Amino acid sequence: MLAPVTSLEDLVRLRRARDLIDRRYDEPLDVAALARFALMSPGHFSRSFKAAFGESPYSYLMTRRIERAMALLRRGDLSVTEVCFAVGASSLGTFSTRFTELVGESPSAYRARDHSETAGVAPCVARIHSRPVRRSSSRGA
Repeated sequence: MLAPVTSLEDLVRLRRARDLIDRRYDEPLDVAALARFALMSPGHFSRSFKAAFGESPYSYLMTRRIERAMALLRRGDLSVTEVCFAVGASSLGTFSTRFTELVGESPSAYRARDHSETAGVAPCVARIHSRPVRRSSSRGA
C-alpha cells in the first residue's frame, strides 16, 4: 500500500522537487539529492512522491529525459549518442533500453521515422501528443 501524503507542506515540497526534475533533467539527479531538496528522508520522499504523482522519482526523471530525447531525435541533427548525453543519461545502453521500454521502438528507429506530421506543430503541443507512456512496469516503479 502506498504511503499517504500527510500534509500540504509535504505536497508543496514534492511539487518543488518535481519542478526541479523538470528544469534540471539533464543534470545528475538522484533520490538522495532530491530528498534533501524536499527536506525529507530518501525513503519518505520516494514513498510520498509515488503516492502524489503515481510513479517513483527515478521513473519520473527518466520519463522527462526520454520526452526531451524524443524532441531532439525528431529534429534529426544529433546522433543517438549525442542525444543520450544531452538529456543527462550516463549510459547509452541504459538510455536505449529505457527509451525502447517507454516509446516502443529504439532511439535509432524513432530518429529514422518520418516526423513530418509534427513539423508545423508548436513544440508544447507536439510534446503532449508524443509523451512517452510506460509500457512495462518492470523498472523504477
